[in-house]
Amino acid sequence: MSRLPDGPFTRDELARCGVGRGVLDRLVATGEVRKVLHHVYCRADVPDSVRLRAAAAALVLPAHVVVCDRSAAWLHGIDAFDPDEVGTVPPLEVVSYGGHDRTRREGTYAGKRALCDADISVLEGGVLVTSPARTACDLATLRGRRTALAVLDAFRRRFDLSEADLVRMLPRYARRRGVTQLRQLIPLSTDLAESMPESWTRCVILDEGLPAPTPQVEVWVDGYGLVRLDLGYRGLKVAVEYDGEEHHSSAADRAADERRRAALRADGWIVIVVRRADLAHPASERWLTELRDAIAERQRPHRRRHARGEQHPAYRRRRPA
Repeated sequence: MSRLPDGPFTRDELARCGVGRGVLDRLVATGEVRKVLHHVYCRADVPDSVRLRAAAAALVLPAHVVVCDRSAAWLHGIDAFDPDEVGTVPPLEVVSYGGHDRTRREGTYAGKRALCDADISVLEGGVLVTSPARTACDLATLRGRRTALAVLDAFRRRFDLSEADLVRMLPRYARRRGVTQLRQLIPLSTDLAESMPESWTRCVILDEGLPAPTPQVEVWVDGYGLVRLDLGYRGLKVAVEYDGEEHHSSAADRAADERRRAALRADGWIVIVVRRADLAHPASERWLTELRDAIAERQRPHRRRHARGEQHPAYRRRRPA
């Protein structure tokens, strides 16, 4: 391991350092080295970062290509790959720029696209990548609604993009496939969502025609303290929580979740818990029905017993014998 570079490297660079391909294959198999891109590797103890990703791309990309779509999001620090691609190394999605033909370099998925200078950002190492706003809008026209909304949310949060910033991009997409979806989702996007699954959950709720919940609602619960809810309807005291595997799978995590939610319920909150498997139909029907009923119940006017209510003597006198 001491002979390996601190940053990303290719097989050829490693061979020049005296490390053969057989040794590299063994290091990958034992987990001491990980693959960053096609033909690009790094030591397993080197933390992932946007800088590392850009440096890896710089080793293999021609100067005239622009990284786009999901690969551009990845270089910007936002993972928009499908769940079944986690742990794999998908091809770099790139487009040629400045009149060049599409690249045929191995490990890339290449095409051509009309880009202006404002659509392109330059990362460390001179890597060209579509700008945050352009990447967000491209993906929102190319992916399904849930991922599209999640990407818009993520880019708005990470790069402080406003709704107006995204609206200004719309003329570039006139008559393009997916522009209707982009136009619909921009007003629904937010910079408050903290994870892709939270955005997916919100999209399912919105597509069901239910009122839009507010992301990251903070409430004070007597006897417990400050609680931040993934999604909530503050006035109705209804919360929707997404439990991902990473932070909600251990016994300690589950115990903490239960204490927190017990305090919320004791304070009058209805708490609905959603997991990844619950986002797909027909599993989504269960919690969506629960949410619909909770909203309807909390919106229903409650009869109040006051001077003209059931306890008033005049009311009792009018009742039949």
